[in-house]
Amino acid sequence: MASVGHSFQHILLAGLVLGTAVALSGCGSTKDRMTTSAVPDDYRTRHPIMLSEVEHTLDVPIASGDRSLTVGVQDSIAGFAADYLSASTGTIQIMVPHGSPNSGAASTMRKQIRHVLITRGVAANRIIETSYQAEANSNAAPVRLSYVAITAMTNPCGEWPEDLQSNTFSNKNYHNFGCATQSNLAAQIANPMDLVTPRDMAPIDATRRSTVIGLYRRGADTSTN
Repeated sequence: MASVGHSFQHILLAGLVLGTAVALSGCGSTKDRMTTSAVPDDYRTRHPIMLSEVEHTLDVPIASGDRSLTVGVQDSIAGFAADYLSASTGTIQIMVPHGSPNSGAASTMRKQIRHVLITRGVAANRIIETSYQAEANSNAAPVRLSYVAITAMTNPCGEWPEDLQSNTFSNKNYHNFGCATQSNLAAQIANPMDLVTPRDMAPIDATRRSTVIGLYRRGADTSTN
């Protein structure tokens, strides 16, 4: 009888240990599910920032009576040229409208636009002049400048593939959630290569380093000198 009782105690103890292990593993899996449940619902996963080839354009408005570019228009073209030089080594196109009432003025202004681009650092052999067919009744067909460059971007926003009411009880973000934030963040990235790899370290300023070390040794403030 003593042997049977002793065996029963061993069986009972083993059952308690097994039950505790099962309970703990259940708690652990629940915690893991709660921790990782947001991963598939992360807006950064649904709307990732990617590097893609994008056409950048600037439409220069030209009126039929225009004979020269205004200062404001020249500044806009200069800014476009600066963006081109920082983002692309390809060609930049000047597309002049054909068949519109302002086509004559646009053809005349083409030379001035080209001159602004060259004075801002764009190589003359990188500029290509073409034309496009505009509508005959279009009074303000613009001269379009364009170039292609690798740009940080995300997928298009404003897509609603499912009804919001159908996702009420799942406690998940709707599909378009976070898309505008990702798109704005991508637009602020000046160098898309920063998403691929870090930049090389700049050389050390030996003079500044000696100055700071000297101030530190004297116990002086090094932040404002």
